[in-house]
Amino acid sequence: MSERAAALAQSLKNTSPDALREAVEAAAHERLNRFLRAVDGYRHHPYRRPFADPPVAWAEGATRLLDYSRAPEARAGDGPALLIAPSLVNRGYVLDLMPERSLVRALAADGFRPYLIEWGAPGEAEDGLDLDDCILGRLGHCLDVVQAETRTKPVLVGYCMGGLLALALALRRQEDLSGLALLATPWDFHADGGTQSRLAAGLLAPWFPAFDRLGAVPVDVLQMFFASLDPLLALKKFVAFSFFAPDSERAEAFVALEDWLNDGVDLPAAIARACVLGWYGENAPAKGTWQVGGAPVRPGDLDLPTLLVVPQNDRIVPPASARALAAAIIHARVLTPAAGHIGMVIGGKRREQLWDPLADWISSLTA
Repeated sequence: MSERAAALAQSLKNTSPDALREAVEAAAHERLNRFLRAVDGYRHHPYRRPFADPPVAWAEGATRLLDYSRAPEARAGDGPALLIAPSLVNRGYVLDLMPERSLVRALAADGFRPYLIEWGAPGEAEDGLDLDDCILGRLGHCLDVVQAETRTKPVLVGYCMGGLLALALALRRQEDLSGLALLATPWDFHADGGTQSRLAAGLLAPWFPAFDRLGAVPVDVLQMFFASLDPLLALKKFVAFSFFAPDSERAEAFVALEDWLNDGVDLPAAIARACVLGWYGENAPAKGTWQVGGAPVRPGDLDLPTLLVVPQNDRIVPPASARALAAAIIHARVLTPAAGHIGMVIGGKRREQLWDPLADWISSLTA
């Protein structure tokens, strides 16, 4: 940066302040117009996700357990069973986004038996639902169903926030699992100093009495919360989208991902309180004060084959946060793909960065 700064200073020596001001204003105006045109182009883009969900193996309230071993792409076989837990604040179909960018369908095509949890938008059945209910109740029930249907000990796979839920259940039910894979899972929410996490938690804290009365944190509030972690992200990504050919694969992938991002759900108030205030605000997991069912969640007590995937360019879960979990789990295998939080799942190098290594590790458990 110092060389670029010196070159910029040299080029400005003979530039008048008025000319510089006009040039900066013109560039800012053009960038803003490009952003607005890109947003309009996204809103009117013809791409729509083509999938229908596979059969539902179990449901309770808004939560559904989708059986991808019965999807059209699935290859019949008796490969390892997988129970996949995504985040609670986004739909699970980021793992089933597009025909060529679906992790769960690729695993099913390779002979695995994947079950994906879709938590859904909370309704009356989710009134008062807390993290204990979610982990020991619904996630635990999903594990029971997969065990009963496959007559095996499945591998539990958690993605992002779902990784924390999976870890907490795995510690309680190690004898029912053959392995645990945690993808981009946070642990130390203050590993980078915690400034952003504390600010974001502080922003929402005064509103929790209102959220408690509503019974949930509205999805728009959650979107604001996550946007505060990277305020310029929307500008940058839509400006980049403006350069894509509208009928290109890159444009369709962008639209598919934005549709998913904008298809979030409300979060039950008790769960939001534990996550926003307990995790982001107080850093309860790393401090050892996070409890599930009255027992502390201690990664060091895990005695299961464990894989942790820590994407190097993750802007949602800082790598230092995820590495803290890797350090706490004895003998865990750690992969560090040069990818982002979502890019490792659906990006151009998805198969080599995540899909194949994950499948190979799962297969090694039964080799």
